[in-house]
Amino acid sequence: MRKPLTEAERARQGRNIAIALGLVVFVILVFVVTILRLGGSVVDRPI
Repeated sequence: MRKPLTEAERARQGRNIAIALGLVVFVILVFVVTILRLGGSVVDRPI
């Protein structure tokens, strides 16, 4: 069984989740901007 989290551990966990979500949003944003700049045809090109 896990021990209850202290206030500092809870705050750290909240920061870690916020950083992870921010990183995911950034990666998705870079992907979308890249696809938009290259044009939609880049998805249809042969491999």
